[in-house]
Amino acid sequence: MIRLAFTIVTGIVLGLVVHLVSVLALPRIATQDAYSRLTPMTKVNGVTQLPLADPSTSPMPFMDPAFALAICRYDLTSGPIKLTVPVSQAYTSVSFYTRNEIAYYAINDRSAGRKVIELDLMTEAQHNELPEDEEVTAADRLIIDSPSATGLIVMKALAAEPGLMPQAQATLQAASCGPQTEPPAKAEAPRGRR
Repeated sequence: MIRLAFTIVTGIVLGLVVHLVSVLALPRIATQDAYSRLTPMTKVNGVTQLPLADPSTSPMPFMDPAFALAICRYDLTSGPIKLTVPVSQAYTSVSFYTRNEIAYYAINDRSAGRKVIELDLMTEAQHNELPEDEEVTAADRLIIDSPSATGLIVMKALAAEPGLMPQAQATLQAASCGPQTEPPAKAEAPRGRR
């Protein structure tokens, strides 16, 4: 009886270990991950608008037909990038993913509180290299630290009705994602009395 119980427990533990290892390893060994699928159709450090969702020709699974979608495949090895996304009339969101499809940041038009979502994306090492007097506060410009040098930025604009899809696409077409040509703006010092 003890031998049977030991065999059952060993089988369950072994099954759990195999299942856990395969689930954790699958994203790293998969050949058709999102980054690999989007590499041939997107440019590095530039915005590429994806075609509208169509079940037969969709580049990514489970694309929502109510959203216009644009991708920026970024590479921070040559320096930080600046992302600017105008806000659409209905809803706009920006999500950040590492090369291994791990989401690490997201922002939408409501949390941005502006008509344009504008931010700087850099690695933690690049952020640490910024001089102290040029540190940008959240009130000036948002700085996002990427955990990896490469990854994807997914921009979505909602078309509340099918007739509004051209407007949502135009919003994303005006987005820009590219190398930062100037250092982040200096934070203004509070003015004191004289």
